[in-house]
Amino acid sequence: MVDFSLDDVVRPGSRVALADGCGTPTVLQGPLSRAAARAGDVRLVLGWMPAPTPDLDPAAFADVRVLMGGPGVRSMVEAGDAHVVPCRLSAVPALLAGVLKPDLLVATLVRGPRGLHLGAEASYMRGLVEAGVPVAGVVSTATPLADAGDPLPADAITVLGETDEGPAEIPTPPPTPADEAIARNVAALVPEGARVQVGPGRLAQAMVAALEVPVRIDSGLLPEPVVDLDQKGLLLDDPMCAYLIGTRRLYDWADGRRLLHPIEVTHDVGRLSAAGEPPLIGLNAALEIDVDGQVNVEGLGRSAAGMIGGHPDFAAAGVRGPGLSVIALASAHKDRPTLVERLSRPVTTASHDVDVVVTERGTADLRGLDRAERRAALLDLWDGRVAG
Repeated sequence: MVDFSLDDVVRPGSRVALADGCGTPTVLQGPLSRAAARAGDVRLVLGWMPAPTPDLDPAAFADVRVLMGGPGVRSMVEAGDAHVVPCRLSAVPALLAGVLKPDLLVATLVRGPRGLHLGAEASYMRGLVEAGVPVAGVVSTATPLADAGDPLPADAITVLGETDEGPAEIPTPPPTPADEAIARNVAALVPEGARVQVGPGRLAQAMVAALEVPVRIDSGLLPEPVVDLDQKGLLLDDPMCAYLIGTRRLYDWADGRRLLHPIEVTHDVGRLSAAGEPPLIGLNAALEIDVDGQVNVEGLGRSAAGMIGGHPDFAAAGVRGPGLSVIALASAHKDRPTLVERLSRPVTTASHDVDVVVTERGTADLRGLDRAERRAALLDLWDGRVAG
């Protein structure tokens, strides 16, 4: 493997943001760690890391801050080698423009007909470039050109070389019978022509696959079942998203389409809930929900399995506009009810930002109910089974 040197751009005492998503530059993670160790006192900012990061050494940095999470950072978070900053995804640009502003962005780039673009995600990177943060990047010949923005300014970029490494491929396991039952119940809530938002994971992809009416995708993440929607003639317009997540099949489908927008756009609650737009149906999963309807998606116990991400953004948008905020989850995990008296982690999404809760058992419509009625509806959906 080529060792791309970052010694000329990583300065002592600097803060570096590493591009996130499936397109994070894996080939630069080892070189970045080594350059940081040589420079000294370098701080690192990470976002959503869905793929393994074996060459990223947290010990090489004076401080590691994680603004989302994912499997790629789970072990370092659980070991105490990285600090998770609790923030909704729409708040990330403000953090990166303020107290966590980086001195350098390390990213994957794609060559287009008029210049270099971002790779399989726009996320917070477009905003950093527009704020004048310099970019050190590797040009990928195997990454789709799906960036909806203009080419990046050439004078802001240091090209370290080229790679034939494409975005990480994240296959999704087959849905369980519970997933399929939940997805059928969710699909009944989605009207024709609606805008649909979906998160990561097996259940989320099952919900997209279960849709039976033409819809638009307006989401933080764009999962692979969108290709099936398109092939079935159920995809209206080009999707809007900040990240791609899937396998080569999705990346090939996305190549040449203007799909990727910065999170300042994709997670703008005002845009998402604007009057006159098609209704937004936010389809979000959860790890557990309490009897008052408060939602936890960050983890269970000491496990850092989840993340806040855009969950509260899209839930808030769903309840504000003509659409819906839907929370979907299996009624039990490892024989333990997912309805609990008290969440095992802090609240991710407030109960007043939840319209409908769906399990494989059915649906609890909480709209217009008072606190006691909401509690009764949830208990009924779980047949009274509550974890302490």
